[in-house]
Amino acid sequence: MNPVKKIYCRCFQFAFRVAIPLMPYRKPQIFSTFSDCVTELKSLGITSLLLVTDSFLRKSGVTAGLEALLQESGIACHVYDGTKPNPTVQNVEESTAMYRANGCQALIAFGGGSSMDCAKATGACVVYPKKKLAQMRGLLRVLRKLPPLVAIPTTAGTGSETTVTAVITDPVEKHKYTMNNFTMIPRYAVLAPEVTYSLPAHLTSTTGMDALAHAVEAYIGGSTTKETRQMALDATRLIFGNIKAAYDDGNNHAAREAMLEAAFKAGVAFTQSYVGYVHAVAHTLGGQYGIPHGLANSVLMPVVLEKYGSAVYKKLHDMAVAGGICLDSDSDEVAAKKFIQAIRDLNKYMNIPESFDAIREEDIPHMVSYAEKEANPLYPVPVLMDKEELEYFYRAVMSKS
Repeated sequence: MNPVKKIYCRCFQFAFRVAIPLMPYRKPQIFSTFSDCVTELKSLGITSLLLVTDSFLRKSGVTAGLEALLQESGIACHVYDGTKPNPTVQNVEESTAMYRANGCQALIAFGGGSSMDCAKATGACVVYPKKKLAQMRGLLRVLRKLPPLVAIPTTAGTGSETTVTAVITDPVEKHKYTMNNFTMIPRYAVLAPEVTYSLPAHLTSTTGMDALAHAVEAYIGGSTTKETRQMALDATRLIFGNIKAAYDDGNNHAAREAMLEAAFKAGVAFTQSYVGYVHAVAHTLGGQYGIPHGLANSVLMPVVLEKYGSAVYKKLHDMAVAGGICLDSDSDEVAAKKFIQAIRDLNKYMNIPESFDAIREEDIPHMVSYAEKEANPLYPVPVLMDKEELEYFYRAVMSKS
């Protein structure tokens, strides 16, 4: 990256780091049961709401208990279950239309990050009826208070139940864009391990590694606080201690509970301290090819960490100690390399690939342009990279066959 742009990026990031204590970050109120959540909604005078989920969860009956409880409590529950794995502009438009048509007063996002992102964007459209979704992309474009939003994660990975972010896919432009607003942090979250039991092993693995990517990128970046550093280390300890057990036995309550806690803590960490090039590149792979976000992060994470080199050795040493991967007495370099290898070992254990067949050479310039625009200057990465340098990551995870 040329020196002038590098100075600009670091000055931009410094300003945000200084402003962190002044920003209106907040955590959602946590419930452990559906009934407690419904009681709270009734106390707010809610009589009609929109449940945003996906067709798989709805058909499998995972949402049935909540729907019945809402009906028994006299709250009309209208369901939008068309959310795609990478929620699209059309998904948001459809759910917003359903919200308005039924006089809804609140939103419940039931599912993974996709359902939560769709619900957050829906809330933004509700309070800005004259704006198109594309006009609200980016940072601090949604300042009005959203309708009450409850997040019920069925995956332990995205941490969307505590973040400012929604990621929406534009299928025409074939890219994802982010919406980052403090108003989009859910007001409530229900962390109930039992709703994650039905999560298939391949999603348990990639969503869990997504949480690890959140913790890692938050910790190694330049905008950490005492709280976010501790949250990231706690998440790392929980993930390395429980992800294999959750993957091997989906009904392992203790492991599922620990992974939900890890995802929440990693979400708190990256909401305040941001992510980095792993996410920027992963978003473009999702937008261009529909590659699930957690899967893209899982594959990219060791590649990006390796490329950062010595700039992340000290911080990866801390994470390796937290994850039980190395001794505190190990050198920073040895610990960092053990940590990166441990990520690769987890990926291999859980049958996560090392590359993607979908990537085409001719698409790389298009994708790298969006990745660079997303990351620079916002993400406080340990090593700044320009478009030419970012191209390396696409080729590194491109199938060689």
